[in-house]
Amino acid sequence: MDASPPPKPVDETAPPGPRARLVAALALLALAAALVLACVVVVRDFPRGVFVVAAAGIAAVAAVAGLINRGARRALALAVAAAALAVALLLVALSGHVLEDAIAIGLLAMSIAAARAAFTVHAKLPRAEPPRHAVLFWNPRSGGGKATRFDLPREARARGVEPVELQPGDDLEELVESAVAHGSDALAMAGGDGSQAVVAALAAKHDLPYACIPAGTRNHFALDLGVDRDDVVGALDAFVDGGERCVDLAEVNGRVFVNNVSLGVYADAVQRPEYRDAKIRTLVATLPEAHDEGLGLRWPGPDGRPADSAAALLVSNNLYRLGRAVASGTRPRLDAGVLGVAVLDDPAGHLHTHPWQEWTVPTFEVDSDRAVSAGIDGESAVLDPPLRFASRPGALRVRIARRHPGASPSAAIPDSFWAAIRALARVALGRARADTHTRLPAPPEAWTGT
Repeated sequence: MDASPPPKPVDETAPPGPRARLVAALALLALAAALVLACVVVVRDFPRGVFVVAAAGIAAVAAVAGLINRGARRALALAVAAAALAVALLLVALSGHVLEDAIAIGLLAMSIAAARAAFTVHAKLPRAEPPRHAVLFWNPRSGGGKATRFDLPREARARGVEPVELQPGDDLEELVESAVAHGSDALAMAGGDGSQAVVAALAAKHDLPYACIPAGTRNHFALDLGVDRDDVVGALDAFVDGGERCVDLAEVNGRVFVNNVSLGVYADAVQRPEYRDAKIRTLVATLPEAHDEGLGLRWPGPDGRPADSAAALLVSNNLYRLGRAVASGTRPRLDAGVLGVAVLDDPAGHLHTHPWQEWTVPTFEVDSDRAVSAGIDGESAVLDPPLRFASRPGALRVRIARRHPGASPSAAIPDSFWAAIRALARVALGRARADTHTRLPAPPEAWTGT
């Protein structure tokens, strides 16, 4: 496949700019102030602070028990959670330090926001030749009518891109194949991630550049690609003066996905007709069934030994960053050539650690004795076992507008708290730069414990 060369990293030995140094220093100072204030309040209010923490912990455990049970047990657990939370709040109010607590929380939030800004990435992707006949497929119903609201057809024509509207009942794959047969040399999709996967798969099949236009609801793929989700119209400039990079796709039983395939609680919930109108309520109603019945699935664990116990299983196109204060739920890179596997265990059995495991593999297989409900890029599906997952390394040529980041918001964020502190200190002292990194993290190890 002819593809543009990978982006060259900037000179990371050059000193950071004044803005990066200021933001990094602000993150460190706000964090230090929040910790000092929190310690002062806890010491001054001993032992009341210990009781607050204990009550909050009981509330959390009881809330989990309420979610995974039903009937009288659910009612009792939720009542205990509410009572414990009320006790914690009452103790905080009686302490007379509500203002100090609020200030500490505000300083912590400021520190997280400043750290995120300090690690902002703007990749310098090599400029790509504009296509002669780019086609934009757009769904007027996605994202609450976002494409219509921004008048994407008019904006596309102004940039020499042909818009094709999806009508109810249209077969998107047929429309794309027809456009390619009639000479299209670049493809773009404005819609949800399920539609993005269809167009991306065909762009990879025909070795054509692809642009992701964030006109869906959540636009997770756009976020991890480095497309500015708030600049829907500007994303079209990917075919005007955009840069190009190659990213991975993934597949399950031959069906391409760009984000993930979920099995378990979420997958069962999205099968239900009431899910579209009451997402949270449907998920909560599904939890007890998943807890009681299990998944009925079998897969190899991170050590290769068979496993079959979990509340949910997520297989993703590259590894997600989970359980972090900054940029959690994003993928630092989309070009490591691996699948990310995350297994959510019974949350009631993991009170002091993360209730999940995650690791990476190039291929993965899940077996079952019955058809498997799945959520593929947020869309419901039923798959025949065994489910065979595989990564397609570097399969997709992505075009991204030059003023957009061009990399995931977590691409340059260190993986641990102390590593982030050290990195912020280096930036604040002018010894490293964090605002213009284009070098993506090294590929993850075969096993990543959390």
